[in-house]
Amino acid sequence: MNTHDISNNQDDNFLLLRNQRVEGNRKLTDKSKARMRHSRASNTLKAYHADWKDFTDWCDWKSVRSLPAEPETITNYINDLADDAKANTVARRVTAISENHIAAGFIGDRNPAKASMVRDALSAIRREKGTFQQGKAPILLETLYQIALCFGDDIQSLRDRAVIMLGFAGAFRRSELARIQYDELTFTKQGMIVFVPRAKGDQLGKGSEIAIPYAPDNAVCAVSATKNWLDASGITAGPIFRPFKSNMELRNTQLSDKSIALIVKKYAELAGFDPKYFAGHSLRRGFATSAAQHDVDTLTIMKQTRHKSEKMVHRYIEQGNLFRNNALTKMYHD
Repeated sequence: MNTHDISNNQDDNFLLLRNQRVEGNRKLTDKSKARMRHSRASNTLKAYHADWKDFTDWCDWKSVRSLPAEPETITNYINDLADDAKANTVARRVTAISENHIAAGFIGDRNPAKASMVRDALSAIRREKGTFQQGKAPILLETLYQIALCFGDDIQSLRDRAVIMLGFAGAFRRSELARIQYDELTFTKQGMIVFVPRAKGDQLGKGSEIAIPYAPDNAVCAVSATKNWLDASGITAGPIFRPFKSNMELRNTQLSDKSIALIVKKYAELAGFDPKYFAGHSLRRGFATSAAQHDVDTLTIMKQTRHKSEKMVHRYIEQGNLFRNNALTKMYHD
């Protein structure tokens, strides 16, 4: 298929699932093509697909072509988008547009998203709006103690306690937490080891082992919470965190990412906090920020969080040390 003759049928225009450079290569076997379709993580493809659809919907509204788009089209689109979206969202949309054009065979100077006009427009938007990202509030160690007072003795509370305590202690992403399998847990005298077969920064699937030691205070001990949940639920195989049926029987499926977030919100509210500021990421972020407050070095934090770059971890460290490295704090305690 000639990439210059691609129609403006929006459903067919998302080509990252079937890269034209791969699909149209007669030297590649079907097996090679099938495997190469999974070169990107599924969550990345979902995000790109949503971003691309927003762009094509705008193009339909403006009666302009989305693939190949003109640099002026992308420039006009992101300026409209910038009225309500953050600069980082605008930048991500440009990346999605660019990647889809590359998949269609528009490479280098032929990629309209790489045009100087688009780069200049994006730079202007960044200067105007700034690039600071306000994330969800962290659940710090002291917050964890407050939440620990809100659990009951029923089986659902046992599950929710394990979700929150393990999510914090392992600095898990909510998707990682939701998919933990029973056979990925190893209990030792020191605590528990959780094997993570694949994570966001581990695209090759090498896997990593996360050590969760026993906590001195059982109220916030992730190992004890997990053991209590497994004993009560009788789970000995498959996903350890599962939804309940209406009669409170356990389902065989794993909890969804969204369910993890709702559990965090529920107990944040019970502890007296505004739930809108909390989400599943609050556990991971809370671990990193709390670790920084307790003078844990960057590399040790990264070992638990599995961050591949120090950039994000340094953001957590800066947040954790806002008061510790504050001039007034030093003046008051001089």
